[in-house]
Formats: sequence, C-alpha cells, structure tokens
Amino acid sequence: MQILILTQWFDPEPAIKGVIFAKELVGQGFDVEVVTGFPNYPGGKLYPGYKIEWIQREVIDGVKVTRLPLYPSHNQNALERMLNYVSFSVSALLYGFFMVKRPDVIYAYHPPLTVGIAASFIRLFKRVLVVYDIQDMWPDSLRATGMVSNCYVLDIVGRICKMVYRSVDHIVVLSPGFKQLLIDRGVPARKIDVIYNWCDQAAMSNPRGIAPNEFPGSDRFTIVFAGNMGKAQALDTVLAAAEIVQTKATNICFVFIGGGVEVNNLKKIVKEKNLHNVLFFQAVPMTDMGALLCKADALLAHLKKDTLFSATIPSKTQAYMAAGKPLLIAVEGDAAQLVKDAGCGITAEPENPESIAEAAIKLCSMSSSERNAMGARGKKYYQSHLSLRVGVEKYAAIFKKIAR
Repeated sequence: MQILILTQWFDPEPAIKGVIFAKELVGQGFDVEVVTGFPNYPGGKLYPGYKIEWIQREVIDGVKVTRLPLYPSHNQNALERMLNYVSFSVSALLYGFFMVKRPDVIYAYHPPLTVGIAASFIRLFKRVLVVYDIQDMWPDSLRATGMVSNCYVLDIVGRICKMVYRSVDHIVVLSPGFKQLLIDRGVPARKIDVIYNWCDQAAMSNPRGIAPNEFPGSDRFTIVFAGNMGKAQALDTVLAAAEIVQTKATNICFVFIGGGVEVNNLKKIVKEKNLHNVLFFQAVPMTDMGALLCKADALLAHLKKDTLFSATIPSKTQAYMAAGKPLLIAVEGDAAQLVKDAGCGITAEPENPESIAEAAIKLCSMSSSERNAMGARGKKYYQSHLSLRVGVEKYAAIFKKIAR
C-alpha cells in the first residue's frame, strides 16, 4: 500500500510525525513518500545546506522525501506567517495535481489548515483517500495564542475547517478532548480516532551527551522545560513561580532549553526580577536532548489556562515520560489526567505561580526513591500505551480499513 505523507514540517525540523513515523510505516510494509517544504521551522530561517528550489528529492534514513518551495517565515507577523502557509499549500496542490504518483492514502498533517485544504482538493482531483491528523485545533488555537483576534477572520477559518472535516475520509486527533470538540462541531464520532503522540524514543533513551558547562550540578534540584517558548506556553507564569521559589528553596533551579518568539522577553523578565535560579540554553539536536533530560530532577510542562489547552496534550509530555523522569505538569484536562493515570508526576494549576511553586517545592522535598519510582511508572506507561510501535500500528489499521 502506498502512503503519501503531506506535511509542511519534517526533519531536520522538529516534527512529531517526522522521519521516525515514516520509517516505522516503511518497516510495517508500506511504500511511503513524504511531500514537505524546505526546512525553516521554528526560526523562520532556511536551514544550512538547503536553498529554495522548484523541487528537491532526497532520502532520509531510507525514506523518500520530496521538498517543495515555500516562503520561509515563522515570526509573529500574521501576513508573513500566512504567506508561509499558503506558499507551501500552492506548491503541494501543483505537485499533487500534476506530478505525484497516485497513492492509496494521503496522510495530511495539520497544522496548518492550508495543508488540509490542499489535501482535500488533491483528493477530489486524484480520487484518493485522505486521513487528516489534527494536532492543533483551529481556529481555537489562533485565538488562544493571540495570533488572530479578528472575529470575522476566525469565523472564516472555522467554516473552512468544517469544510475540510467533511471532505476527508478519516480524522485522527491527539486527545479525547479534541475528539469531543469535533463531535460538538458536527463531525460523526465514527469518523474520528484518538491516537496519542509518541516521541523520539531513541533520543530520549540516549544518556550520552555533553551538557553545557553552565548546566546545574548535582547540588541543585533542576527542573527543566524543553521545547518551544511561545505565547501558548505562557512561561512568564513559571518565572513568577521561580521568583517565589527563590525565597523559599534556594537549591531549586529552573532550566529552559529551546527557542521561540518569547525567549527574549523571558530573558528580560529574568534580568528585571534578578532571578538567580533561572537559566536558558539554546535548542539542541534531538539526539542530544535525552542526555540533558536525564540530568534533570524533574521535567516541566505549562500551557495557558484556556478551554482549548485543557483538551490538548503537549507533545513534550510523552517525551518526558519516555525519559523516565517525574513530571511537573501545569496543564489542565487531558494532559493532567494522563499524568495521573500513569502516576508519574505532580499537577499544578496553569497560570498560577503559587501552585507551580508549591508543586516544585513538593517534588524537591520528596526522596530520590519516590521520584525514581514516579519516573519508572511514567516510562512503563509510555512503552505500553504511547510508544511509536503502538501508535503506528493504529495508523496502519486505519489506512487498511479505509482502503478496503
């Protein structure tokens, strides 16, 4: 069976459904082609070694990858961000109409919505089945992150979303909350499956790596946040928690690893508040991330207090569980429930500095054996319910079912 993966983000960009997903599909007997853009996420700058061309073909770890031109951008400018999305969508449409070998199934990754639009038109033109993977609920996330505030625009986006939902053959979502949101919007329950995300398991299980010289030593209790630092993460709240902690537990240190549009603002806050228990490190290759997480005592996830985010599960949750470390999860809803079900961490109220500070101090006060047991439970739960093998087997079953 031939699967065409249509996604704007793919390795070497940080991508949840990247090369490890494609490789596992190949390993399970599928013929896979990835159609994607030239790598520029999350910085909005073209990656070294790449230049925009009409078409570029390469093979990554045995996976056939076709790259199409786009306008590289990922800043807060709505017009430039839209140009980025639309340019790839147009390229994908032209490639899908005139150049691609007709697959049995198109797997389309959302966001952005423009990929779903392209997949819907290719479906009509080529008469091919489409499985639509919704990782970000639009227009809800556009509103929640502040990227779009115009009610008229949000309404248009919502109508287009419903059109795409009707046109595709099957939908996959990352959480039960997302499934319920779609059902509330008129999508038949039988058309939706929940498949939890996985992580780069090889990277998470690799303890080898060199930490920066400034990384806290064993005399500090280190709480690590790793990943994108944008509006949705609302990490100014975590800095407010760090300010509280600084007066109560001087051995606790908050470490932020990654990039994003809010990094400079967060560093400014640290300087203004004279926080000595906060450190920032640039994003590292995923192959080195496991080593850094292994050096942490606890791992932090935080999202804004919003109805949308209570229905989502940030992808770092699975990576943290696979790393075998206790979690401090300040996300409401499905993410908090997942951590409770696994018994692998402590929950806190999002956008509540006092609650986060209290949870951090509680974790620090636990014995190392208690924290190790939490981490072990999380890793076991991940392997049994959330792993790459488990997830791809579920996708394979969907592909085969709708193809019949």
